Amino acid sequence: MSNNTERKLIPVTSWNEHHAWPPQGGLRYLIFNAEKNGFDKVIRRAGRRVLIDEQAFFQWMDAQNEGVPNV
Repeated sequence: MSNNTERKLIPVTSWNEHHAWPPQGGLRYLIFNAEKNGFDKVIRRAGRRVLIDEQAFFQWMDAQNEGVPNV
């Protein structure tokens, strides 16, 4: 598997070591409301551990911004 197609799963507690936004509290809000906001496509669970699929996160972000005019 090449690095371009490799899935990167980041624990919620380590997200801000890789990305400045959103903060951990913001991620937890998105996870809590995942069924309502579509964020369930981004999270993966391994036992009690919640992981963020990095590629899916950015796809989700792009989908949230579709139709929003650039200011």
